[in-house]
Formats: sequence, C-alpha cells, structure tokens
Amino acid sequence: MGLESRWGKRVGPQFPAGHRATGLSPQSEDQEETQDAVRACSRLFGALLERGELFVGQLPPEDTVMAGSQGATRKYKVWMRHRYQSCCNRLAELLTHPSFQVKELALSTLMKFVQLEGAYPLEKPKWEGNYLFPRQLFKVVVEALLSLEEDCSLLLSQFREYLDYDDIRYHTMQAAADTVARVTNGHPEVPLTFWNNTFTLMSGVSLPRQESDISNFYVKRTELSDKWKVTHLKEHRRTFQLMWLGFLKHKLPLSLCKKVLVIMHDSILPHLAQPSLMIDFLTRAYDIGGAVSLLALNGLFILIHKHNLEYPDFYQKLYSLLDPSVFHVKYRARFFHLADLFLSSSHLPAYLVAAFAKRLSRLALTAPPEALLMVLPFICNLLRRHPACRVLVHRPRGSEMDADPYDPDQEDPAKSRALESSLWELQALQRHYHPEVSKAASVINQVLSVPEVSIAPLLELTAFEIFERDLKKGSEAVPLEFIPAQGLLGRQDDLCAQHFTLS
Repeated sequence: MGLESRWGKRVGPQFPAGHRATGLSPQSEDQEETQDAVRACSRLFGALLERGELFVGQLPPEDTVMAGSQGATRKYKVWMRHRYQSCCNRLAELLTHPSFQVKELALSTLMKFVQLEGAYPLEKPKWEGNYLFPRQLFKVVVEALLSLEEDCSLLLSQFREYLDYDDIRYHTMQAAADTVARVTNGHPEVPLTFWNNTFTLMSGVSLPRQESDISNFYVKRTELSDKWKVTHLKEHRRTFQLMWLGFLKHKLPLSLCKKVLVIMHDSILPHLAQPSLMIDFLTRAYDIGGAVSLLALNGLFILIHKHNLEYPDFYQKLYSLLDPSVFHVKYRARFFHLADLFLSSSHLPAYLVAAFAKRLSRLALTAPPEALLMVLPFICNLLRRHPACRVLVHRPRGSEMDADPYDPDQEDPAKSRALESSLWELQALQRHYHPEVSKAASVINQVLSVPEVSIAPLLELTAFEIFERDLKKGSEAVPLEFIPAQGLLGRQDDLCAQHFTLS
C-alpha cells in the first residue's frame, strides 16, 4: 500500500493528513521543488481519478477504516482519497504563495482536478441523470481566491479565462455568494482586500444573451439534460442577481461603490432577472452626493426609462448636483450626457428648465474654457426645446432690474425664481478671453435655430485639445500703420537722432 515518491522515500498510511506525503509545503523555500511537487501530484492524482482508484461516496474517517477489518482495496482507496483531499487543501494554500509562478501552477492543477472529478465523480448520483459537479473542491478554489489578507487581482485575471465556460461561471456565482455570506457573518469589519478581490471576480462574470449560447462546458458531458439548472439562462440570471444583491447589501467602501456604479448600466443591470431590485442601492448611492451621485445617474436612468420606476424629487436632486466641481470631475462627460437626456422631454415645466439654465449660466462664470464650449450649447439647446424659457434672453425691461431675483442658494428649483431672472451671464461671457467661448456665447444675440446643436463631440473636450487646436491655426498677417526704423537711432529726422550720436 505504500508509494515510492519522486525523492525516493516510501510514503504510506502512517503519515498524518498527507502534508509530507504530497511534498507540498507553503513554507518551502525552494520554488523549483514546490513546482516539481505540484506537477508530480497533478500526474499522480490525475491518473488515479481517471482509473477510478479513489474512494467514491461519503468519505469515512481514515483511522476507523485503517483499524477495521475491511479489505485491502477499500483501505487503499480510502487512504488515497484522504491523500487527494490533503493535496487539494495544500494546493489551495499555495494560491497565496509569494511566487506567482507557483500560484499559477497551483490554480491550473486545481482546475484540472475540477475537470477530472467532474468527469469521474467521487460522489454517487442520487438518481439516474443527476447533475454532478465537484462543488466542494471548486468552492475551496473560490474561497482561496477571495482572500482576506492578500491582493489576488493578478491571479483572478488568470482565473477569468475559466469564466468563459458556462458551468464554471454558474458555480463561480454560487460559490462567490456563499463566500460573501460566510465572511460577512463571521467578521464584524471585513477587510478592504476581501471586497476588492470579490469585486474583481464578480465583475468578470458576463452572461450570454441567449439560452442557445449555453453550450460550452468545462466538464465535458456526453449529453445535456433540460432538467439541469446549469443549462438554463433563467437560472444563470437568477444566480447572477443573488450574487450581486448579496454583495451590494453590505456597506462597501466609497472607492468600491464608484467601481460598481461605473459598470452598473452595461455589465450588471442587463443581466439581472429583476433589474428593479437595484433601486435601493442606486438611490442610496444617489443620495451620497458628489461623484458617486453622478455615477448613480446612469443606473437610475435605465430604471426610470426602461422599467417605469419613479424616484421622488429626482429633478430636485439632479439640480443640487450642479456645483462648481461638476466641471472638474472625472465623470463630467457622462453626467452632462445623462442630464441632456433627462432634460430632453418637452413636458417638463418651464420653471424647472429655467432653473437648470440659470444655474448652469451662473456656474459658467468660473468654468474653464473646455467646459464652457460644452455648457453654452447645452444651455442654448434648453432654450430651443422650451420656447417658454426664451424670456431669459429676451426680457424687454431686463436692464431696469436693480438686482437678480434668482436665488442660487435655494435647493428647490421651483422656489429659485429663475424664470423671473435673465441669462446676463451669457452676455458677460461674450467678452471672454478665449475667442471660441466668446463666439459660442454670442449665439443668443441671434435667433436660435430650430435644429439643436449636438454636444456629443464636446463632452470629452480637454484643455490640451483646445491648446493644440489653437497652435495649429497659425498666425495671420495683420496690417499696421507704422514707419519701419532705419539704424539703431531711427531715421535722421527723428528726435532721438537729433540729440544723440553714436561714438
């Protein structure tokens, strides 16, 4: 019953738990030795799985079987099954090894065992046609990747290759949801490393669009049964939803909230079985303020327009997001794109549109040129869509006002008195130092054309692009009235030449 190891030592049942039997020690200083041991275990247990020499069924305690009077073959299979189990545990520990080569080799070996154990199950089917997958082994892999202490982003990028397989993706979602629930129940304060590892794994999960696309399985099957949940897109979407809801119900770090909101509209919401369940997370994020609120707009836009959800005081909150920082945040382009969509409806009351136009005009007084070239057409488009607001630029007795009635500190746009004011800020910007800004602000002096001006090309405009564009214009010859100088002191009849001479 003993086995000759690659180092010439005889290992057998007398070794405890297989640590020395497999030769896999996380504390091993010799990286090459560790890699050789992993490869040896891969060949050994891979062959044993294929030949069916491991015990199949509920694994009994090793000491009980070895001390009993059962046959030698059964004792051998039970003992080898325990060694295989110890080997898998050691490989999971190696996923946190200092050397990335060792971690990568350990991951590929574990995934090889997942594939072989799926093809040659170590559990007995409960009924004919029962779907068998090595859930316990695979859960060990996922739990090791979602480490609480070590950043596993590089190793998770390697694991993402396996998410192209439908069965791996399905069981990854289940294992991730279980791991998040277990960790959050056992730790009052979950480390940031765990949240980052979990988000890196979950963000790599992308579901197919059609059920007919579910045909690529890592564990090869002779035929697929309709009774298996893993073959139905509906079950994938349900599991995907449970995974994200279980993750987002916790209080996440602000930096992680931003990452989730960035991918919410195109990588999460389209794959949920019930997208409306995200309304709680999105409204909480929308109420935080700042850049987080700007990012939450995208998800709220989808829920409001495509799923008919109502958000009380939505426009009041959107109005409060307009502050000087909105021109300098990283997500400025996305915010103004969505704000343009929200304000595109012709059914909005005039006082509301006037409040947005006036607030933007006031903020434009201190905005950088690259933002002004986008904001000014934005304001003009609002006036084109809502003719009732053109009184802001065509107020007959506007010059007789003693003060601007607009209240910039009022949070409610209905009480801001914007419709009683005027857009005098645009007239002030006609004297801006940058000629393109001055030209854009002068549009209000003419009759506004019916077609709107597309702001899409201006959303991503940067100061560097404006500077480069100005440099390429070159200089033009400008006629001037002057008499060119002749000599150092000028012409002979000049006053300077009459009183000074060169010696």
